[in-house]
Amino acid sequence: MRDVVRSLVRILEAGREALVCQVVETRGSTPQKAGALMVVEPEGGQVGTLGGGCVENEVKQRAIRQLGSTGAVLQSFVLDHDYAWADGLICGGKMVTLVESMRGPEPLRYFNSLLDHFERGDGFTEAIVVEPERAGLSRIGARFLVGPSGELAAAWPEVTPPEAVRSRVPAPADRPRPEVRGGIAWIAQWPRVRLVIVGAGHVGQAVANLAAEADFDVWVVDDRAQFANASRFPSAQKILVGPIEDVLKGLEMTPQTYALIVTRGHGHDQEALQHLAPTSAPYVGLIGSRRKIRLIFESLMESGISASDLDRVAAPVGLDIGSQSVIEIAVSVVAELIARRNLGPKGLAQRPGMRIDA
Repeated sequence: MRDVVRSLVRILEAGREALVCQVVETRGSTPQKAGALMVVEPEGGQVGTLGGGCVENEVKQRAIRQLGSTGAVLQSFVLDHDYAWADGLICGGKMVTLVESMRGPEPLRYFNSLLDHFERGDGFTEAIVVEPERAGLSRIGARFLVGPSGELAAAWPEVTPPEAVRSRVPAPADRPRPEVRGGIAWIAQWPRVRLVIVGAGHVGQAVANLAAEADFDVWVVDDRAQFANASRFPSAQKILVGPIEDVLKGLEMTPQTYALIVTRGHGHDQEALQHLAPTSAPYVGLIGSRRKIRLIFESLMESGISASDLDRVAAPVGLDIGSQSVIEIAVSVVAELIARRNLGPKGLAQRPGMRIDA
């Protein structure tokens, strides 16, 4: 979605018209969930997706008919209609989209602010009016951007927000699900998770590529500049080269920081885990055989690391999909990272003795 907003801002900055199509409500099984965004240009090009297939195409065709018009339009699709049969969308769900033609400085200011919040990665909530009478406004499609601390950051059009928006909005860090309440669609963008990969070898490289595609901010730590560099990790936000223990000591671990240990050797794994296990990072994963992990845990407990700190470590790391190759290992690891991010502690694969309430 961040890339779609970037494209939208570029279109508006050029003074061109853009058709903004967004899913604001879903029920049941649908190809995309509330928040999905698609931007259609007057020539018919598009950025983003609402799930593809017939629904997306119909939204696009209806949107093009709104070129040059003002005001937003709601569209509802029940995915058991005959027209959905060919695309395999007979899933019984309902999807509501909001479509509006935008141009000029006002929407540009709003979406510039939205993009700024995306880039900062600290989370935000969009409040989009879908039932004006219930919301206490006269305009459908009015948008209000609420920052991570509940402050109003932007509005389009620039009108006084309804009382529901001025009152407390659930913090995005609480990971609320999209909902329609009081005539307003509430869509939270959760704070972006930083993934610290300790080890710049083949597995670390493969995980970094996949994790960046899944919208993690990837940081790489290694003591070898010939491995930890921008040519091998083009999608990394930051690459830190130096003695592993020294680098990790200087890192701030927050509730939005995950750590993955995939170094080249037993000793470096133990060194990294000794520092990371007691931190506040909600996810610490360690690659390796069960025998290697048992030996590392026993050694760390002898050195004073508590059993409770080690119990929360995901080891062996990743979901069990029978991985053999490097890319399969990376898929299993990133799948677990996504599950932890989206589902909380219970998204982790359960392992003997592991606590999942951390």
